[in-house]
Amino acid sequence: MPQLVTVKVNRADRRPIHVWVPVLPVTLALLPVVVLVVVAAIVACVMFRIGVVRALGAAWRVISALPGARFDIEHCRTAVLVAIQ
Repeated sequence: MPQLVTVKVNRADRRPIHVWVPVLPVTLALLPVVVLVVVAAIVACVMFRIGVVRALGAAWRVISALPGARFDIEHCRTAVLVAIQ
């Protein structure tokens, strides 16, 4: 499970912005929303006849594989780097 998300925004005419977001406190703060999303996902799996256990297992494997991922986005003179640790 990811522990920290680092976001760095580089702008050509200004100083870069660094933001470090700890995942656990954010997850705990958003726990009611997470519960609603999981319930909605289970209902969607039942409606579309998808194995609930397999779908939740696949989602967990994707979340577990996130540490070490980096996303670089560039547009015009602005660059955004998101690193998941």
